[in-house]
Amino acid sequence: MDMEKRAQLTAAGIDLDSALERMMGNEALLERFLKRFLDDANYGRLAAAIDAGDAEAALTASHTLKGVCGNLSMQRLFDLLTRQVAALRADDFAAARDIMPEITAAYEQVTDAIRRAF
Repeated sequence: MDMEKRAQLTAAGIDLDSALERMMGNEALLERFLKRFLDDANYGRLAAAIDAGDAEAALTASHTLKGVCGNLSMQRLFDLLTRQVAALRADDFAAARDIMPEITAAYEQVTDAIRRAF
């Protein structure tokens, strides 16, 4: 992976060294999974559930998206989703809803970086 791509992805909050370690150093595999992330529907499900006030659906989508982000070492987004999942599990829907602007910004930063890099 060239330095420009690495810089774009790192600036978006992706720990590439950790992600590559998970992929046993296989950059092509990491690239394939990052591209697949763009098609993952869980962010849309999360946003819709938050908008609808559906805490159960929000928890499912947030938890699933958190797992995907963790596996791809999207650390900033993973940390935000971890906070949101904790709020939802504590029945604090207001806190989970209030963190959505930060999640949206981090999600857009990651997806934009992936699109630019590949």
